[in-house]
Parts: sequence; structure tokens; C-alpha cells
Amino acid sequence: MDLCERFGCTRFAVRAAIPVLASEGLVELQRHRGARVRVIPLAEAIEITEVRRLLEGLTAARAAERVTPAQAAELEQIITEMRDAVSAAELLRYSEANAALHALIRSIAAHATATSILERLRAQLVRHQFALALAPGRPGVSLAQHEQIAAAIIARDPAQAEAAMRDHISSVIDALSSLPADGSGLAHGGLDGTGRNARK
Repeated sequence: MDLCERFGCTRFAVRAAIPVLASEGLVELQRHRGARVRVIPLAEAIEITEVRRLLEGLTAARAAERVTPAQAAELEQIITEMRDAVSAAELLRYSEANAALHALIRSIAAHATATSILERLRAQLVRHQFALALAPGRPGVSLAQHEQIAAAIIARDPAQAEAAMRDHISSVIDALSSLPADGSGLAHGGLDGTGRNARK
């Protein structure tokens, strides 16, 4: 009922959505208790990111093979947005631009299977990525890495694009490894965002 009220939808829609979210690893069903957003342990987040490293490298290499002048201009525009966000210390703005850059690279690559898997993995990492986005100094480190990725794609250098992307994701893994193992500082809560269980 909480979800129906919050999103203005029917009980049928909620009942249909929750099993789909559970199949994607985003929700866990609890017998006689309803459903909760699944909290991804840090160790699992690192494993997921290791898989991302392979797939993101693949999409970066493919993007370098397929990029058009118009798409190259879009990459440069997002990099400019990221630089401005870092200069203004606007962490959430930087995080949004970061996500936009990776989404554009996936779009340029046009690898449907890799994109499908990456989008599912990214959804499972949202809480940890938010924590990284707020880590002191992280955006500055990340910006330089994204500049290298974009430059390699624009230069149509698949090998360098893949290497730069893998180096970037390796840096993400290192940063994740520095977070508290107990997940302290990450928001927890039920599907309604209040910490309560959302009933089916």
C-alpha cells in the first residue's frame, strides 16, 4: 500500500514489479514479511565491479571503432561538464555527468548484450557508487581517468580505450576496497524509502 500511494499505481502493478526487481537482484522477498531493497555487501560490490571491468573495457574498445564525429563532440561536451563540476565542487552534478558518459559510451558501442548486463550490474551498485561520489578527492582522480578514456575513443584507438577503461574500473575497485566493510554510511531502507518493509 505504501508503494501504491507513493507512486500512484495499482496493487496489481506493484505485485507485478516486485518479482521482476527480485530477479534482477535489487529486491529480496521475505516470507510473511513482504519485500525489501536488497543491500549489496561490499565484497559482492567488488566482485560485480570486477565483472564490469571486463565488459566496460569491451564497450570502450568497440566505441572507439564506431564513434562518429557527432558522438565525439558529445563525449567532449560531457567531459567539459565533468571538469566544470569538479571545479565547482558539485559532487552530485559530477556523478550525473559520470553516469552520462558511461551511458554514451555504451550507446556508441551498440553492444546489446554487454549493455544489458552492465545496466543490471550498475543498478545493484547504486548505493556504493553514491558513497564513492562523495569521497573526498575521488572526482578529481576519476576525471583524469575519464579524460583518457574519452580521448582514446575520439582518437579511434580501441586498444588504448580498453586499457584506459580497465585502469579506471581498477581504480574504482581500489576505492571500493577502502570503504568500511560493514557498509556504514550507506543508506538502508525498505522499498518505500522509510526503512519499513513494503508489503506485497
